[in-house]
Amino acid sequence: MRTNVDAHRVIIIGAGFGGLQVANDLAGTENIEITLIDRRNHHLFQPLLYQVAGASLSPAQISWPIRSIFRKRPEVRTLLEEVQGIDKTKRIVSLKDGTHQRYDTLIIATGATHAYFGHDEWSEFAPGLKTLDDALQIRQQVLSVFEKAEYTQDAQLKKALQTFVVIGGGPTGVELAGTIAELAHDTLQHDFRNVDPRQSRIVLIEAGQRLLSVFPEQQSAYTKQALEELGVEVIFGQPVTSCTQDGVIYGEHVLSAKTIVWAAGVQASPAAQWLNTDADRAGRVLVNVDMTVKNSPEIFVIGDTASITMPDGKMVPGVAPAAKQQGKYVAKVIKARLKGQHTHQPFEYHHQGNLATIGRSRAVVDMGKFRLQGLLAWWFWKIIHLFFLIGVQSRMSVAMSWLWNHIFGYRSARIISEKYQREGSGTVLKKPHIKANFDIPSER
Repeated sequence: MRTNVDAHRVIIIGAGFGGLQVANDLAGTENIEITLIDRRNHHLFQPLLYQVAGASLSPAQISWPIRSIFRKRPEVRTLLEEVQGIDKTKRIVSLKDGTHQRYDTLIIATGATHAYFGHDEWSEFAPGLKTLDDALQIRQQVLSVFEKAEYTQDAQLKKALQTFVVIGGGPTGVELAGTIAELAHDTLQHDFRNVDPRQSRIVLIEAGQRLLSVFPEQQSAYTKQALEELGVEVIFGQPVTSCTQDGVIYGEHVLSAKTIVWAAGVQASPAAQWLNTDADRAGRVLVNVDMTVKNSPEIFVIGDTASITMPDGKMVPGVAPAAKQQGKYVAKVIKARLKGQHTHQPFEYHHQGNLATIGRSRAVVDMGKFRLQGLLAWWFWKIIHLFFLIGVQSRMSVAMSWLWNHIFGYRSARIISEKYQREGSGTVLKKPHIKANFDIPSER
């Protein structure tokens, strides 16, 4: 229910980095009501999601309830709902529960999901990493294959269970391959009696000719070397042509594997369909220079959902700093409009550099003339990420987990849920888009 019928109604769809930035920067704005809609009740720090998948961190350490973030902002209300469509003429957002929300200004910051390049059926066997559910699913899978390998007497099955395939050599793929390698070759090495986790095979497949293509070639070469030192096999130039419950096919090679993780591409949310507007090949909305939608100046699209190019012709990358900068810009435009001012200054992206971690004491940092790799880059990466976490408690908790893991190589978040064991007792894991690739006993 509206508390002020004259207030300017702002709806923000998506509580990611961009949406949260808009809401934060609109704090103190007079005569405004903000409705934040998200189908999840938490804000997620995606850059550390791979560490949940690798059992280094727990979900609560990298996610925060949206309501708690805005508990001192009475002008902000949160709706735990899913958007079904948008009527630009009536300025209405339709929700899955059948209700409608009216807006004067609309910001869409719904992010992106996995793209399988026309092979959506692969999602059953090769989950991606975008949400907490994805991270927990991958973690459960990685831990459970060792449980199965511990008691199986089938040598071929044991080998397949201990083979992990990561598809895609970008930051997510590199980070996942590194953390799985450390988990198998280090953390778990003394935990089993009939299987040696150190014999696990981790394979990273990249269709291109090098890893981390946005980094300088020297750092790409260092990344490959660092991964190989961790025991990861890196394969270039052979795209994957099949993913099944038994493994993958790349080039002319068949690789038996019971764990496959997808890190090769992204697809934008259906925002362009909601708006019936132009989009690029990845489904991102083609926005104007002020982040607005064509012929709809009251609608902004930001973050991974938007496609906008820089003056040099390059597209603004789908990274957290870009989404936050766009969120700041949009909040500034909204405040100016409410004051009767109309800015024509286009959005300008300031690239802050690229960072990627490979494993313990291994990372790469590229900030133009300032470049680091190895231990110093690893410490720099950690400090930067701690800074962007929300709250002192989260920073301290994550810092302590990292310190403990660095000194002792111990990862405490290695829990396999009973629900997963029950649902994974057959060949199919009862989850909308993923099948389990193995059988495990239902009793525990």
